[in-house]
Amino acid sequence: MLVAIDGPAGAGKSTVARALANQLGFTYLDSGAMYRCVAFAALRRGGELPASPGALGALAGALTIEFPGAPKDAASGGSGMVLLDGRDVSDAIRTPEVSKAASVMATDPGVRAALVAKQRELIAEGDWVAEGRDIGTVVAPNAELKVFLTADARERARRRAAELGANLDTVLAEQAMRDQRDTSREHSPLQAAADAVVLDTSGLSVEAVVGEIAGLVEDLDRDVTSLDDID
Repeated sequence: MLVAIDGPAGAGKSTVARALANQLGFTYLDSGAMYRCVAFAALRRGGELPASPGALGALAGALTIEFPGAPKDAASGGSGMVLLDGRDVSDAIRTPEVSKAASVMATDPGVRAALVAKQRELIAEGDWVAEGRDIGTVVAPNAELKVFLTADARERARRRAAELGANLDTVLAEQAMRDQRDTSREHSPLQAAADAVVLDTSGLSVEAVVGEIAGLVEDLDRDVTSLDDID
């Protein structure tokens, strides 16, 4: 089974997806980490961003990005560990420099095409909780369950500011620009899939959001079981 979780920055996608994967015993796929990996690799090689047309896409296609943890291993499924060409880069890809460069990667058609292909290959087998901005619309439009997380803009900025130890107004302004960029970009714009369950996380705890999505998964399992009984 694939649970696709999309939404804007600060809606709680990563935290919720990781916790949900742990609870269900699914493997956690952080698509944003893949863009960070491309950015990290480009910066390490001394490349200037943006690079020449096609260069970043070629780089992205050549990288091996892995999320360790067997699908049925609840303890490791939501660990968040990221391997780039066999090296643990879980912390290295979270620096401000890499974060800024990753935003450039997300707008490059070649990079998006290469990473969408990698994401589809990863989730082709096993049980996954995949989060990002276009999982349910582009990467896996046939996902069994699609959830679009959202929240009040100021609440999203407050969460992000607390996470980064940054000024709230600064984060709010940057978030507004990022939202505009994500929703208006030509390739894979941020939007909820037509059949996604839209969930506003404003004022909700992580446990409450995870519990609601887990309930949706249980309902799906129950429906599938009922259909099997009929057959």
